Amino acid sequence: MPTKLFGIDLRRIPQQQQQTDLKDSSGISITTLRRPSMDHIKRPALAALGKKTSDKKSKDRSSSNKRAVDVAPKPTSSKPVKLNMTMESPPILMMGTAQESSGALISGQLQITPLAGDVIMESIVMYLECTTTTKQPVQDRCRECMQQVSDLYEWNFIKKPMICVAEQGMQQLPFSHLIPGHIPATTHGQIGSLDYSLHVRAKSSDGLETEFRRELVVRRALRPGNDKNSVRIFPPTNLTLHVTLPSVVHPLGDFPVQCRMTGITSKREDTQTRWRLRKLTWRIEEKETMISPACTKHAAKVGGEGKGLAHQKDRDVGSQEMKAGWKTDFDDGQIEGEFVAAIESGHMPQCDVEAPNGLKISHVLVMELVIAEEWAPNKKPTQATPTGAARVLRTQFNLNVTDRAGMGISWDDEMPPAYEDVPASPPHYQNGHTFVRDYSAESLHGDVEDLTLNG
Repeated sequence: MPTKLFGIDLRRIPQQQQQTDLKDSSGISITTLRRPSMDHIKRPALAALGKKTSDKKSKDRSSSNKRAVDVAPKPTSSKPVKLNMTMESPPILMMGTAQESSGALISGQLQITPLAGDVIMESIVMYLECTTTTKQPVQDRCRECMQQVSDLYEWNFIKKPMICVAEQGMQQLPFSHLIPGHIPATTHGQIGSLDYSLHVRAKSSDGLETEFRRELVVRRALRPGNDKNSVRIFPPTNLTLHVTLPSVVHPLGDFPVQCRMTGITSKREDTQTRWRLRKLTWRIEEKETMISPACTKHAAKVGGEGKGLAHQKDRDVGSQEMKAGWKTDFDDGQIEGEFVAAIESGHMPQCDVEAPNGLKISHVLVMELVIAEEWAPNKKPTQATPTGAARVLRTQFNLNVTDRAGMGISWDDEMPPAYEDVPASPPHYQNGHTFVRDYSAESLHGDVEDLTLNG
């Protein structure tokens, strides 16, 4: 039998369990069994190896933390002033179309607060910016192709350096402007958006600049007018559809649609042929088109500067299917009905807009009517028999989707209050001719208790 195996001395391992005799207090011998220890076959280097590994990890963490502290960014310099703005004018709402609107007035106060003692401001400029963003640019990840910014107006608040005293606290600079009525409203479409903002840039004498931006929401509203009556003819049949729609439609809310179809009955000597309405489906489609311009670097992709790519996207913002809800009169040969249509707010609908940069959004109401042909004798018109012929009549109507007009009064229609009916004020008291004396009740000779209000 070998005495060593894999470098381990087998003679040190007992062949059987060691017995130990113990005696208790009563003198009875008790035999206990001890299992052989395995400490002599453990590798002595494992404990030391684990210790070295843990020390190395802790050392690496400490060194990495030290490197993180070394490369920590330095704090940026504080701004010399704090900019803020308060608007005094109501929300921007343009009344009427772009051709007839007189615009909207904006006014407010630009607030400047020194943060570190007295500050000398060299220039304070504010811009009215229009930002056009396209989601399908000519070149992906090109900021110039994706976004274009144009300045509509500029304010120069100071012409020479101005000292902002810290003890005086916040200083206010008033501003006002008449926004022209032809600019398009704020729009956030599916493939393009149009935003307006007030961008302030203030520069101090030490060269530090402070910027502030406030978003402006420009809305347009059309005044409601008379309802629109439209007529559609469906040859080769004699069917005629009369539809009455409101002049304007709002993104939030519903609107009624009145329909009347004539010419559904064709009578002969003994029989008659008529059309029965089986199903009516309506939906509101939003059509959006956008032209993505190219920057100077990528103008070659579209054939030169000043050109772009046209994109179009259509989606449904409201729909419903109806199989009842109308009245049929075969004697008069007409079908009458009325339903309520609405634009679903969950689709985030946009108002109609047409911008010079190529952004255009319009809405149409699409109606589909499924009619089936029937045959019946004139003596028994209730006993109708389907002929198996059917048609699908499809038509569409333009909708003017706009914001609500509120009171419907633009800024130039508001009249200041007149005081023509107020009477003249009382005459002024002249100095030297008016005296004030103390009154004593002794002149009444004790008749004060007998005084009453009755004559």
